[in-house]
Amino acid sequence: MGRRRGSIGIALVTGAVLVGASACGGGSGDKASGDDAKASGKASASASPSPTKPAGPPMLLDTIMPQTGTTVGVAMPISVVFTNPVAAKARATVEKHMKVSASQPVAGAWHWFGDRRVDWRPKTYWPSGTKVKIDADLQDVSNGNGRYGVHDYTHTFTIGDDVRADVSVTGHTMRVTRNGKLVRTLSINAGSTQFPTWNGTMAVIDKQEKVHMTSCSVGISCDKSSPNYYDLTLPWDVHLTQSGTYVHYSTGDPNPGSGSARGSHGCVHLSMSDAKWFYGQVKQGDPVTITGSPRAKAPADNGYADFNLGWDQWIAGSASGEGTTASL
Repeated sequence: MGRRRGSIGIALVTGAVLVGASACGGGSGDKASGDDAKASGKASASASPSPTKPAGPPMLLDTIMPQTGTTVGVAMPISVVFTNPVAAKARATVEKHMKVSASQPVAGAWHWFGDRRVDWRPKTYWPSGTKVKIDADLQDVSNGNGRYGVHDYTHTFTIGDDVRADVSVTGHTMRVTRNGKLVRTLSINAGSTQFPTWNGTMAVIDKQEKVHMTSCSVGISCDKSSPNYYDLTLPWDVHLTQSGTYVHYSTGDPNPGSGSARGSHGCVHLSMSDAKWFYGQVKQGDPVTITGSPRAKAPADNGYADFNLGWDQWIAGSASGEGTTASL
């Protein structure tokens, strides 16, 4: 079980973020990262575009993730969401004005998901311990649709320990590693034939100790007499996709594993003790990779599943192509 959250910020309700409703369910419009997910940055001295630019409403950012000052996992992208569409003709310039620096230089690129969200990810996972900074110098930068930036934004964050979870749907196991060493192998159940789990790599969006989950909110069933109906508040929830995939404990599947082989509505079930332990191990941006499901890989913008795109696919969505981070 799980729930579909409203957005990664506000503007991510558009596009493919809410693809599918076969995950575990639930429904509320609250943000994945809270009110402080808003793009932070000090306004420059000028509160309006340059007088040489056409007068008009400003170009603003809705969110920059990860939040400044945080420690995140090796698969975490930099995700920037604009409040208004950015025209294709303006994207190369916008990318140029969003400088990514790192203490360990890495190759990477921006990729546009529609006209409001653009993510930067390294070609391969971030090296653990890397310090990262994004300087979004957008003062007077045009979005190509009559709006100009009036703010500069700076976010800094750190890449923490390399924590990964590899889920085998057919093997009913989850292998958790930290910095390349196996920490624990857990018993799991994943989605049923009717409601299969997404394959692929999904970076953790966030986690909550309790989440209210309902089948009606994701279109599975609103009929209380249906065997697929549920309305539950469940603990130790690690959030993987905006369409509602979680790793968590379920009262309907208290002892997951090959012995019980009970399918979920798309989530990954752990026992109560294992779910609590896993919750304490992971952080935003840690990759959870699921294999063996009959379902396709999660769309790259269904949460932070950026690494589900091959590098050629990623570059195809960039206006300026591959580059190397500046030194920090």
